Amino acid sequence: MDAEYLDADLRQTAAQAHPNCALCSSSNANGLRLDFNVSDAGGVTATFDCDSQFEGYAGRLHGGIVASLLDSAMTNCLFANASSAVTLRLTVRYRHPVHTGKPATVRAHIERSSPPRHVLKAEVVQDDQVKATAEGKFLEQPHLITTGW
Repeated sequence: MDAEYLDADLRQTAAQAHPNCALCSSSNANGLRLDFNVSDAGGVTATFDCDSQFEGYAGRLHGGIVASLLDSAMTNCLFANASSAVTLRLTVRYRHPVHTGKPATVRAHIERSSPPRHVLKAEVVQDDQVKATAEGKFLEQPHLITTGW
């Protein structure tokens, strides 16, 4: 399928599912405004500038921001695959510090899927080095509504 079409579908699904997202909404003036694009095999990627305003320790991106980037990438990967789901579990492994003042790439892909549940993996890469990885378990929203969970 054409990448431009998939990117448009991703943006439409994201705008409908959570129009004011702090990480990926283009309409949230105070958000990070991550711009995810569909990559090979239905995964997604986005670049983040790692501005010093998101610093934890001096010169290092705050770990909570790193976790949020990973979670957002996995959520947008589901959007790119026509699914809207919420995070049930997020396991993050911090391998190396993500430095501020240098761009980083966040990417995600579906590891396995058995609707309404999905398992995804994501990573943050900076200077050609994997800085953090995550595995997320997600549950489609319609299932949440019907079970009352």
